[in-house]
Amino acid sequence: MPQIAQLAETYASQIFWLLLIFGFVYFVIGRGMVPRVMDTVGLRDKQIADDLAAAQSARDASDEAEEAWRQRENANREAAQALVNEAKAKAQASTESRLATVQSGIDAQLEDAEARIEASRAEAAAEIETVAAEAAQDIAARLANISVTKTEARSAVKKAMAHG
Repeated sequence: MPQIAQLAETYASQIFWLLLIFGFVYFVIGRGMVPRVMDTVGLRDKQIADDLAAAQSARDASDEAEEAWRQRENANREAAQALVNEAKAKAQASTESRLATVQSGIDAQLEDAEARIEASRAEAAAEIETVAAEAAQDIAARLANISVTKTEARSAVKKAMAHG
């Protein structure tokens, strides 16, 4: 095989060129490009770290602003609740005074109505006594042929009503 025979002749030159190319690649890429890439990566990492620090600082500032807002909101809410409670108390006092005035008027009307009812009841009782006395006189005259005076009939009706 002729290719194997040539291998020994070309082997040394191939190794030379291989080492020369690898050396060139090492110096161009390893010494020239890699430091630039590493500097770029370092700058990018620094920029990311700076951005993260700025974001954290902004987050902290927004948290502080939110906490201050919450405290103001709670204070405003408490003040509003105090105003509502005060308004409720005033409204309740006003309502209670109005109710007391109206209740006194209703009580006066109720007393007046009770007095009228009592007067009507007494009048009705007197009228019932009169009618019952007349009925008792009439019944005694018709059934027993007895003549009873109005006074006797009234006293008998009063006695019956007192027991009934």
